[in-house]
Amino acid sequence: MTESTRQEQEGLRPDPAVMVLFGASGDLAKRKLIPGLYHLYRGGLMPKDFRIVGSAPAQVGMDSDGFAEMVRSSVATFGRQEGAGADFEGFAKRLSYCSASTPDFSGLASAVEAAKKETGAETVIFYLAVPPPAFVPVIAALGKAGLSKGARLIIEKPFGYDLKSAKELNRAIHRVFSEDEVYRIDHFLGKEAVQNILALRFANGIFEPAWNRSFLEYVQLDVPETLTIEGRGAFYEETGAYRDMIVTHLLQVLGFLAMEPPARLDSRSLNAAKNKVFGAIRPLTKDDVVFGQYEGYLTEPGVAADSRTETLVAARVWIDNDRWSGVPFYLRTGKAMGASKSVATLGFHVPDLDRFEGAALPAGGGACNQLVMDLGDPGSIEVGFLAKTPGATMDVAPAVLSFNYAESFNVRYELAAYERLLHDALLGDRTLFNAAEGIEKLWEASAPLLNDPPLPISYPKGSFGPDEVSKLIGPYAWKLG
Repeated sequence: MTESTRQEQEGLRPDPAVMVLFGASGDLAKRKLIPGLYHLYRGGLMPKDFRIVGSAPAQVGMDSDGFAEMVRSSVATFGRQEGAGADFEGFAKRLSYCSASTPDFSGLASAVEAAKKETGAETVIFYLAVPPPAFVPVIAALGKAGLSKGARLIIEKPFGYDLKSAKELNRAIHRVFSEDEVYRIDHFLGKEAVQNILALRFANGIFEPAWNRSFLEYVQLDVPETLTIEGRGAFYEETGAYRDMIVTHLLQVLGFLAMEPPARLDSRSLNAAKNKVFGAIRPLTKDDVVFGQYEGYLTEPGVAADSRTETLVAARVWIDNDRWSGVPFYLRTGKAMGASKSVATLGFHVPDLDRFEGAALPAGGGACNQLVMDLGDPGSIEVGFLAKTPGATMDVAPAVLSFNYAESFNVRYELAAYERLLHDALLGDRTLFNAAEGIEKLWEASAPLLNDPPLPISYPKGSFGPDEVSKLIGPYAWKLG
């Protein structure tokens, strides 16, 4: 990026900062965080002066040279920008490493203090890219070392395993950090296309008035994946698809789809609007949910031979408020399925089509009367409708109005999800991060299901799940098959 472009970004430059990256040797750091921070640096969106301090327990065996080599390899392998040259060297000289094992973070405290003096930074951010069992010990050690005062904490999902553990985690966090210092990161909310839900709804008078039960018959959120669990058997056995995807990502996106218009698009207003939706979700039970397990899951390394862990979830969610009473929200996600997509579909009430006598029409208008949002990056929006066909008769046929980000805007400066959220955290903007209250409300709504889950039904790899998934959504159909 040219210097002139860098200068154009000046208004978005955060203040000088020190970021401590716990789990610096892990997969998330290698694949997303380090390349993302470098991309922000190349785009002029990092502070003019900053330090990134990598950290991991002493038993990991990493040192400063090893961290530097990992960073170079990470940027070269997973980055969107060329890693060699002066720009990379400028980034690399702002990196350092300090091993730190709980409960003694005294060495890390010295490293952070030195980095603050070098940069003049008042902003210190701790990113917990570590396994969930390490959350509480690391947070407690930060408090004990006096490192938490005035600092920010970025914490990865899962935010608990159930309602009880979520409350315990939040209590542990709040003993050391105030809620407004906590950034619970969900990369789905960092996606441009997911944020565009808010723009589409609240910036356009043709959509928001129809975004309710008077006009909509159903809403779908469909996020299948072609990948299997990819050797993460031990993790999946402890988690399952519902905890991994539904109670985190999909229900958070549902919050954007279903919320009342917020007073402003800021953290306080958006989280308040989402929390009202989460509080109105009817508690889920197995009567509204199908669990599936792909064929071959039981032979995956780390999976019990008699495992009942679900790799697919389809759920019918009801929101008991005036806007959505009687409108089902259908959520589906799973591994080893027939596509890798993220699609939200709003199905409008179908008018009486009997007046079009003799016209060959799909039942209920088929894919018409739908607003379809592809939530992949860069994303697209389609409106399916019926239009008159040319000729002497009043026949109608399906047609589509479409918008495609890549064709309509210059996406050169688009930020990947983690990049957007990292930049927001550096700015101190919690708008796209989750709040403790909302997390606990979702676990509360999930409690009946998790206490009495359905048995998973086997489905072939490459399919869209067992037949029961299609029966759940009837009389409608999944947009993706």
